[in-house]
Amino acid sequence: MQLLDKNNRIVHCKSILSEEAVMLKDTISGFELYQATDVDHVMALLDRFGKNSWMLAGGYDSLDWFKNRGKNPEIIIDLAGIEELQGVRELEGKLEIGALTTLTEIEQHPLIKERFSLLAEAAGKVASPQIRNAATLGGNLCQDTRCWYYRYGLNCYRAEGNTCYASGPDALNREHALFGANRCMAVTPSDTAPVLVVLDAEMIVRNAEGERIIRAEDFFMDPAVDLTRMTVLEPGDLLTAIRIPSTWAEQSFYFEKATDRNTWDFALVSVAAAFVLEGGVINDLRMACGGVQCVPRRLRNVEDLVRGRPKSERTAELAADISVSGAQVLNKNHFKVPLMKNLVKRAIRDS
Repeated sequence: MQLLDKNNRIVHCKSILSEEAVMLKDTISGFELYQATDVDHVMALLDRFGKNSWMLAGGYDSLDWFKNRGKNPEIIIDLAGIEELQGVRELEGKLEIGALTTLTEIEQHPLIKERFSLLAEAAGKVASPQIRNAATLGGNLCQDTRCWYYRYGLNCYRAEGNTCYASGPDALNREHALFGANRCMAVTPSDTAPVLVVLDAEMIVRNAEGERIIRAEDFFMDPAVDLTRMTVLEPGDLLTAIRIPSTWAEQSFYFEKATDRNTWDFALVSVAAAFVLEGGVINDLRMACGGVQCVPRRLRNVEDLVRGRPKSERTAELAADISVSGAQVLNKNHFKVPLMKNLVKRAIRDS
């Protein structure tokens, strides 16, 4: 491996692993590592290396890919030193969060806790404290699906093959999709994605042609459009920041994540919701679930049903029933239906 500075001078060398070692698991193929100093430097590197490059944020998802040799980029662009991609700031009435801001900072930041406690709570439920100290918001949003058939190198639809191994009668698919499956049954693993959909956040994306703004709800890729990507980011795109409008600031929130274990695990099902309550009536709400579809699932049918109704047990039960309308279970994920219903019910009842 070669480590190069901004001027492409080699500052550190390490012998490349032998061919025998590369054949083992938990080994990483050789690559060149560039440590970008600012966003313009990233754009220049992306323009130079194109599809041969890989952008590295916190690194947890990336290193899994590299060790299992699912991905073998020739060029890795380390973003960790770019200060403009870090931190929380107020900008034109919106709260802007740099894509490299760690999940720990988001969990603990006073402005986020005061205005959008929903995001602080979700960030605090990701993995473990050690991981949250390094993992970034942008990385959590852009990480690839955790389907093990895909992760371990099988030639499935998402890997541009011609089958879905999770859809067979004997498949291990208890973590897979209830909705929106189009050949691929994988789900989004991001805990913060449903929250940002609920908060109507904006994703700020930069490339060589300039900057564009993408609504959070449009940021995640529908498998019916493209099976090979989890987001709409194209080669050469860089997610620089997330902006949250004041629309839902300091409203009533609810977040719950159901997992096999309290730490580390990805969500079997999660629910995020924001409510405008007045006199015991739900005047407005937005709700989304994670772990049930390839993209965060916006529950518009629940929103339409509940809006204008009293916050009551009966309203919660009606919402729970309608939330799973259209669910298509696999052989081992039937339990997700009652689990999702219960999370939706508690969100409305206990918000």
